[in-house]
Amino acid sequence: MTERVQIARNDPTSAASLETTPSVDRGTFLAAMGRVFSMVTIVSTDGPAGRFAVTVSSAGSASADPPLVLACINRRSPVNAAIHANGVFCINVLAVGQEHLSDCFAGRPRDGASFDFAGTDWVGGRTGSPILRDCVAAFDCVLQSSHGAGSHTVFFGRVLDVLDSGSIPLIYGRRSYGKPDTGSADRV
Repeated sequence: MTERVQIARNDPTSAASLETTPSVDRGTFLAAMGRVFSMVTIVSTDGPAGRFAVTVSSAGSASADPPLVLACINRRSPVNAAIHANGVFCINVLAVGQEHLSDCFAGRPRDGASFDFAGTDWVGGRTGSPILRDCVAAFDCVLQSSHGAGSHTVFFGRVLDVLDSGSIPLIYGRRSYGKPDTGSADRV
């Protein structure tokens, strides 16, 4: 069953009246978002507050002029406070075959310890943030701004350096990992 919400258009009182309208319930929201596939990233930082990283599925481009990216991180994550203190971060886009890294930095490793940098080939970026050597792409950033939004903070970073390997990105949806159908890129 598909549930639809109809909103009156071009009515100046609609937007104001919607401010007090309750949000959709959490379960409905999570079920629908679970069907949306997204790239898998590890957001990392290093500096005075320490070296941290966390798996994030809400990250992407925010602007081309100037080059800005964004990452949404739960306020309770230690990475959140570290990015604020360090003033830098890197978005590492994972490749197919890096599922174990996603699980490790999501706090549910198959083997070893959670959030463990050992055993993976990291290099320091211009900002000092850890960059995965074998990722699809990495965006090394200085923190431009941050904004609280619900349970998360949205970090905007001005991109200082980019790594682009051209490999196939890892995607996640319906509680499983996958890869994009690269043969369909020419079809619209």
